Amino acid sequence: MSKLWGVGLGPGDPELVTVKAARVIGAADVIAFHSARHGRSISRAIAAPYMRAGQLEEHLVYPVTTETTDHPGGYQGAIDEFYEQAAAVLAEHLAAGRSVALLAAGDPLFYSSYMHMHRRLADRFDTEIIPGVTSVSAASAALGTPLVEHDQVLTILPGTLPVDELTERLRSTEAAAIMKLGRTYPGVRQALSDSGRLADAYYVERASSTRQRVLRAADVDDADVPYFAITIVPGPTPTNRISLTDKASESTDASSKTSARPSIEPVAAPAATVGPESAAAQPDSRGEVVVVGLGPGDAEWTTPEVARALAEATDIVGYTTYVNRVPERAGQRRHASDNRVESERAGMALDLAKAGAKVVVVSSGDPGVFAMAAAVIEESSDPQWRDVPVRVLPGVTAASAVASRMGAPLGHDFAMISLSDRLKPWETVAARIAAVASADMAFAVYNPASSQRTWQVAAMRELVLEHRKPETPVVIGRDVGGPTESVRVVTLGELDPEQVDMRTLLIVGASTTTVFDAAGGPRVFTSRRYAG
Repeated sequence: MSKLWGVGLGPGDPELVTVKAARVIGAADVIAFHSARHGRSISRAIAAPYMRAGQLEEHLVYPVTTETTDHPGGYQGAIDEFYEQAAAVLAEHLAAGRSVALLAAGDPLFYSSYMHMHRRLADRFDTEIIPGVTSVSAASAALGTPLVEHDQVLTILPGTLPVDELTERLRSTEAAAIMKLGRTYPGVRQALSDSGRLADAYYVERASSTRQRVLRAADVDDADVPYFAITIVPGPTPTNRISLTDKASESTDASSKTSARPSIEPVAAPAATVGPESAAAQPDSRGEVVVVGLGPGDAEWTTPEVARALAEATDIVGYTTYVNRVPERAGQRRHASDNRVESERAGMALDLAKAGAKVVVVSSGDPGVFAMAAAVIEESSDPQWRDVPVRVLPGVTAASAVASRMGAPLGHDFAMISLSDRLKPWETVAARIAAVASADMAFAVYNPASSQRTWQVAAMRELVLEHRKPETPVVIGRDVGGPTESVRVVTLGELDPEQVDMRTLLIVGASTTTVFDAAGGPRVFTSRRYAG
């Protein structure tokens, strides 16, 4: 029978998932979970050991979190619309008789996204909430010190409060837990200082997880604070209060400290372990990340090696457009996300593999050319992921595909340049264009334009014209290998930026690049020889 379950997962350690929550996760028809646009869901990662193959998944992606929005209703309008749409998705499953487990980190009714679905669905469908261990309890355990005793008062505060109000509330309570940190931390630190509580305050990041950190609140770098962190101000010890300069036990096990005040050194939590039926949560030699290139568009350009990796994967991770190119397989989980979150996507893939999954990260073309291989390899240099096996499988590049349609415009020395200035300044892009143009090499131009970035093609053309003749051939290839493929050749002087978009790749010829008419249309080659 259909039922909506609000499943509290606890603070991060899969072993802190309750027996009932684990049972419901494994039995539910549909697993639903939230994430920001980067696609990484902490809730799903916690629940993964208890999920079974073949479960339907609903990935509810917030349209905004902390960024701005052009929604007519502003931030709140965008969020309200998202909640209505998400509730409609879940209602469709429930109306069809499916049981839905909506995952919630911590407790479902404690600063959780679940409550927004509960308000919209509980009056129409059978609903049950499974409570979970809160981050406040986990943070207190990490400190190894009583949070409150006897008749002391504990106040839970959101870090989003104005500094003045936060200061006043800290002054009037004996113990406090401050949630929702991240970019609010500078204000939280100021309120702790203004209220005279900074010296007594401690910071716990990702409590109970393998990435747990414990510090004095005064020692935290504002730039390094994630949203999933909490500040704890323990209540006064009634007798024999220990000086704040005293250190506690030197144990490095965050869950075993018994002193009345914690160490001020960062403390790493022990690696999470799970029971026999949930071995996937353990770091596992069977887990790996394989970064693959699907080729530019045509399925026939996907290599047999890549096809085998896709067939063997438990999880597919990538930009939505590329994930959609992979045939769906029963039991295989798909994690699609926005194209601007490469690092977060790489981290998600490595986390899944660390827990035992066989993860394939998909890119178009070749993964090592302006694609996901660099992001995954760079993220894997983090000590937490260095034991995760990572392989890269090559693919046909977009430059090779476009060149093949016209002959051999890249037949001699050539370069590849991306016009995107999202990850590097335009001054660097311009300097590289000028260097390649002056060296008389043909070059392929990736990411020439987008809906928000339209002026770079004209700027590139002017830079190249300082070193090349207007008659220099330029190949324009769009959606090569796809259903709307078009490839043609123009001169550098004729290149019209209005006819170039993100699905276009350009090949700018050298002085030795030649165009001639032949059967089937023009052919282009760059000679391997220079005259004389």
